[in-house]
Amino acid sequence: MDNPRRIMLQSGAMQWTSTPLPASRYERHYGERLIPCFAQRPATVVEMLEAAVSGNPDGEAIICGSRSWNWEEAGAESARIAAGLAARSIGAGDRVALLLGNRAEFVLALFAILRLGAIAVPLSLRYQTPEIAYALNDCGAVLLIHEADLAARLPAPREIGAIRSRVAVGGEAASRLADAEPWPALAAAIPFSKPVPCGEDDTAVILYTSGTTGRPKGAMLTQLSLVNSALVYAYCCNLTRADRSIAAVPLAHVTGLVANILTTLACSGALVILDAFKAQAFLELAERERATHTVMVPAMYVLCLMAPDFDRRDLSAWRIGGFGGAPMPEPTIRQLAAKLPNLSLMNAYGATETSSPATVMPTSMTLSHLASVGLPAPNCHVIIVDEHGIEVPPGETGEIWIGGPSVVKGYWNRPEADRESFTGGYWHSGDIGMRDEEGFVYVLDRKKDMINRAGYKVYSAEVENVLLHHPGIIEAAVIGSPDPVLGERVKAFIRPRDPGLTAAGIREFCAARLADYKVPEFIELVDAALPRNANGKLQKALLRQPSG
Repeated sequence: MDNPRRIMLQSGAMQWTSTPLPASRYERHYGERLIPCFAQRPATVVEMLEAAVSGNPDGEAIICGSRSWNWEEAGAESARIAAGLAARSIGAGDRVALLLGNRAEFVLALFAILRLGAIAVPLSLRYQTPEIAYALNDCGAVLLIHEADLAARLPAPREIGAIRSRVAVGGEAASRLADAEPWPALAAAIPFSKPVPCGEDDTAVILYTSGTTGRPKGAMLTQLSLVNSALVYAYCCNLTRADRSIAAVPLAHVTGLVANILTTLACSGALVILDAFKAQAFLELAERERATHTVMVPAMYVLCLMAPDFDRRDLSAWRIGGFGGAPMPEPTIRQLAAKLPNLSLMNAYGATETSSPATVMPTSMTLSHLASVGLPAPNCHVIIVDEHGIEVPPGETGEIWIGGPSVVKGYWNRPEADRESFTGGYWHSGDIGMRDEEGFVYVLDRKKDMINRAGYKVYSAEVENVLLHHPGIIEAAVIGSPDPVLGERVKAFIRPRDPGLTAAGIREFCAARLADYKVPEFIELVDAALPRNANGKLQKALLRQPSG
């Protein structure tokens, strides 16, 4: 295996910005892991918050609808909320669940929970009653802060025995819930004065994975993993206090939590919150707030370009457009370059278990390395291994394993899952990929999504990437269709941009770019958006279900 220090230096030699990255050193964390970390860094998220409050007190911190807070006000309000939580016996290590949408209260509650050394547990608004009950019981949450409008979806008190109290958020509706306190009652008159000390290896946030195989697992994101990831984003995007980041993805998921909230905190910039993504609302907000940065899935950029008034919007301040979760179609990249010459697109690849970024593409190379997800992020190690856990040479495929300070320390109360998913501090991603001679990483498929057609391996991501280069296609998803003779055949679901698009035309386009066994044999044209989870990733399990 290559020396990990050499791999890190090779990837670190590529400058994401004109500003050199800060120095790193190896440190021991999470027991016996030896990992590279930034030598100079905040120890905790709250330390980052205090730095923003003291260093940029009058700078805008949170903008949500008609309300806004500067950093001094955000720090003070989160301290009052922390005092209110402490008065309700919330202390170090307690789990506080957040069933909230994109709103300022989510951010303020997060900061307050971390001030107490407690653990925040964000939950998806898409969760239904059994999923909410499972997560609350699994983590042993003692307090739930939730949208008032979701009260009817909450489990009965007897089903979530550890919950001692609830706080409802949502205007007048909250005051009418007899069994929940309204949000305004949570803020105490006297702020919580001094944050509870905690270690870098302490769990700060538990995020539940999507649970595609079995029950969801609670990934333990530590102070170190969150701080490192926020600094990586800030450094690679060259963000400063002048930047304004729109949170267009759910704050309760790792991208919104890290790439928006904590990255903005790291640079003392402004977080502009969009309650739910709609292209028109996003464009209006981006123009009004002079947004400079966001992280979205490619489909969101496509929808923005399709908006009838896109060309009339003044988006000249927008300079960094992060994306991930799927390839960015080349036509979309070229359209954005033509219409927004100041915008640089930055691909990033990661997961909940990597606290978001594991690889980052230098913006100058996005178009020249379209098939790649970038280079290993600063301090991150990416290796490709075979089925025996042996690293394979550049150019060969295998499973992607990821190590570094952003990799979570494990799953909440799931030692068996830790043994299955981690080796020597490296997390087994479940993705099939490769690394080229220059160190660029390519994600070819999920292990479970690889198609076996008569013994030939077909990587669905490769076929999808070709399909997305077709100017008449908005979205594409490829799965294996069971076949009694060949095992599987290639099937594609296509959302067309061009109403005249035909299956024969699509196959002809693919046949000129792919081996014959990779060309989709079954093509289904769909009118609606393809199913995605809250992180923007395709939900292929739904596409595999029989229609009708």
